[in-house]
Amino acid sequence: MKKLLKWLKGPTAMAALAGAVAAAVVLAVAELIGAFFTARATPVIALGSTFIDFTPPWMKDFAISTFGTNDKAALFVGMGLTIFLLACVLGVVAYRKWALGVAGVVLMGTVIVASVVTRAGVKPLDAIPTVLGTLAGLVVLRLLIVLAWRVRTGPAAEPGPAVPPSETPTAEPGTSRRRFFAAAGITAAAAGIAATGGRLLGAARSNIAQARNALQLPAPVKAAAAIPAGVQSPVAGVTPWITPNGDFYRIDTALSVPEINADDWELRVHGLVEEEVRLTFQDLLDADLIESHVTLTCVSNPVGGNLAGNAKWLGLPIREVLKRARPTDGADMVLSTSIDGFSASTPLEVLQDDRDAMLAIGMNGEPLPLEHGYPVRMVVPGLYGFVSATKWVVDLEVTRFADSKAYWTERGWSERGPIKTMARVEVPKSFAKVPAGRVAIGGTAWAQTRGITKVEVQIDNGDWAEATLSAEASVITWRQWSYAWEATPGPHYIKVRATDGTGEMQTDQRAEPVPDGASGWQSVMVTVE
Repeated sequence: MKKLLKWLKGPTAMAALAGAVAAAVVLAVAELIGAFFTARATPVIALGSTFIDFTPPWMKDFAISTFGTNDKAALFVGMGLTIFLLACVLGVVAYRKWALGVAGVVLMGTVIVASVVTRAGVKPLDAIPTVLGTLAGLVVLRLLIVLAWRVRTGPAAEPGPAVPPSETPTAEPGTSRRRFFAAAGITAAAAGIAATGGRLLGAARSNIAQARNALQLPAPVKAAAAIPAGVQSPVAGVTPWITPNGDFYRIDTALSVPEINADDWELRVHGLVEEEVRLTFQDLLDADLIESHVTLTCVSNPVGGNLAGNAKWLGLPIREVLKRARPTDGADMVLSTSIDGFSASTPLEVLQDDRDAMLAIGMNGEPLPLEHGYPVRMVVPGLYGFVSATKWVVDLEVTRFADSKAYWTERGWSERGPIKTMARVEVPKSFAKVPAGRVAIGGTAWAQTRGITKVEVQIDNGDWAEATLSAEASVITWRQWSYAWEATPGPHYIKVRATDGTGEMQTDQRAEPVPDGASGWQSVMVTVE
């Protein structure tokens, strides 16, 4: 312990702390100045977004399966630790060889600037916050390293660089050390205040949330069909049939939620079309909108996972937009692009049939939440989101699968993503303990555009028994189920499988989400007491 305390008071630890404080200044100054620029111009957002772009599919799948909808928070934590460690190393390097430390800081600044200017919708001037932050960090690093140099005295000092004559100690080591830690502490506190101020200023300058809250959605010309009685499973604890907006899963590549002024939003429809079409948000408000209950599912959803949700959507059928554009012969795909650069490849025929694929502006009776695509997103029944559910959509290019690749297709995922039949057990939870006697089992199943006609439950290796299906609202929404089990003491396994409207049973062949969605039967272990 004494050795550790001595090391913490030594020049190497002080140099590492100087590097960490300087890095905090870089990020804080960039955050503060970035309040006057796009949110995607801040270093952490730019670096994180670049990391996501180069993330291999297996790593993305691991992050989602491990952290679920907290994957972005986990990324920020990992980035924070990485930046901290690199900053500490650079601080030590700068202490021992100032020129090398400067070179390292400049290299990191260059990497961050490159990450910023290569983001979609970012201009070269948006690199200004990072450049100024890097310069401020260098100044702070120099000041703290000078103070660390002044602590060194006598031959017993820790081995290190020769102290420049201009920095020869003029005070007792203890006094110099106190000055160093005081300067580091004050600077770190100032960095925290600057970062917080930057976020508050950015929030104050943005009126997107207020505009969204003030938006009055128009009435649809075709309202959603009435929800039949009995769609909710009678088993307590089964997820609500309508997923509240705040509980709806969110999986996307945007670290910073794009803030788009609806008055400035425009959708361009082009490519293999006879007529290019441009739509404003007011055009959508004035159009013949429809409502529809649609269940969305993420391709990264594991067997039995919760990356699925059901909501009432309001929007303009995409087929109506395509009628105006008139796709030419040979076109078979629409490449949709988000304002943040994400793209999805959707089969053209899916957007032209009667399944009510739409440019959605409303969700469960209110304008789209910012994190779910405000002001406009795509909703396409029957396809996984990675090939259909583009949020913050600004571009539709009618093209061919042979000519264009989407964001995840370039990373090894399939071109087309029809949703697989899936059933899950929600009650009881895996590893739950339940009393002997009658136990209520319940859950949800889905096979969008085909519907669910049967759900079966198996206890241990016994016979399959048919569950009771709740009412069906439509074939593009999920369907809930329930089953009464006479439970006997001991450990038991509950399995579930579904059959879709075409008569095809859910496969028992286990498959990982990559490249076109998970498959297999869920098995839940419970203990009956």
